[in-house]
Amino acid sequence: MKVWKLIFDPDFYCACTKAVELDGPDPVRLEGAGLWAGVLSRGECELEGSPRPGRSGDILLGGAPLVLTPRSDCHLLAVRLGGSCADGCLLRLGAARWADGAACPGAAELIAQLHGGGSPQMAYALLCAVARADESARPLPPLVAQAVNAIRQNYMALYGVEELSEQLGVTKSHLVRTFKQALGVPPGHYLTSVRIEAVKNLLLAGTYNLETIAGLTGFSGANYLCRVFKREVGVSPAAWRAAAAPLPAVPKLPPRGEEMFV
Repeated sequence: MKVWKLIFDPDFYCACTKAVELDGPDPVRLEGAGLWAGVLSRGECELEGSPRPGRSGDILLGGAPLVLTPRSDCHLLAVRLGGSCADGCLLRLGAARWADGAACPGAAELIAQLHGGGSPQMAYALLCAVARADESARPLPPLVAQAVNAIRQNYMALYGVEELSEQLGVTKSHLVRTFKQALGVPPGHYLTSVRIEAVKNLLLAGTYNLETIAGLTGFSGANYLCRVFKREVGVSPAAWRAAAAPLPAVPKLPPRGEEMFV
């Protein structure tokens, strides 16, 4: 009997179908239909067909088979995404490659969360994050790489671009100019995007109220968080969380032999 999938079934559009962890110096091959997305957290690793090796912080993107050969002791978390949206992303992606993790803030955190089990909505959020990956995966100028690392490591406590420029020992104007030339956005906007991605992850967790989330992500309070979130995302945090919340389970109908008639 043919089974029809309904368009509003979360598994139809995007779902995590497999999660793997690679730890050590041994080569590995990733198989299976769908889009593989991984984060390299340690070492350097060759990807067959890629013009450059992956380095710590890079995001792996591509369809199977993916042949990975570590240059050193490596650690990689990877998930395989299936569904119509994942298939469309894979077609648009083309050849498998390493993407600059700085160009898709939030992807690494989502991969880690999906590795421990996550909803289809979280898998779709990962697709949205990697869609902004830098296709050229170009190396960043040292100052920009330092700024990106400082933002990602300390976004919850970083006061702003002035403090960041002081930490890096350069003027604010020089940092803004160099950063924007490399990534296309000023560091202040990048900091906001990293914070918004962190807010989304905490909203998906469903554990914290907005005031707590604001404190954990560097916003001065829930009201300010709501204004910035609405400006950047287009909807309020509450509306975004409601739209991204897992759908309630639909009760299964009893087998026909157990149906009751009145």
